[in-house]
Amino acid sequence: MKATEGKIGRVFVVRLEDGDMVPECLERFAAEKKIKVGHVVLIGGIGGGEVVAGPRKSDEMPPDPLRLPVDGAHEVVGVGIIAPDKDGRPGLHIHAALGRAGRTLTGCLRPGVRTWLVGEAIIYEITGTSARRLPDKASGFELMEV
Repeated sequence: MKATEGKIGRVFVVRLEDGDMVPECLERFAAEKKIKVGHVVLIGGIGGGEVVAGPRKSDEMPPDPLRLPVDGAHEVVGVGIIAPDKDGRPGLHIHAALGRAGRTLTGCLRPGVRTWLVGEAIIYEITGTSARRLPDKASGFELMEV
């Protein structure tokens, strides 16, 4: 385990509108507000896109993502971390549980997931930390380094 310490900076209350793309709109907001590292809590509705619900096979590297479609409006609760990539752009890694009609779909929200009706997010800026996302050759992912 590795860790870095920071302090809570600004706190933002964000309303996502119908059709806003998650995580893209939150990454864009972070860039506009110059948030380098942050914690995101998301609730509301998701109306389409895909989530990654694990690798197809646990013992293969790089993993082949198991992508599942989000069909229809779902309730969402998610949590994520914003950290800059190798070029300094904010990258949001967000996992969420999506519910509809008594069924739950859980996974990593991928680009193209869109808000249904409304999404509500709180972004807690974390200052004074060296966290960032760097490419990992084995997995092919951008993993957080501290």
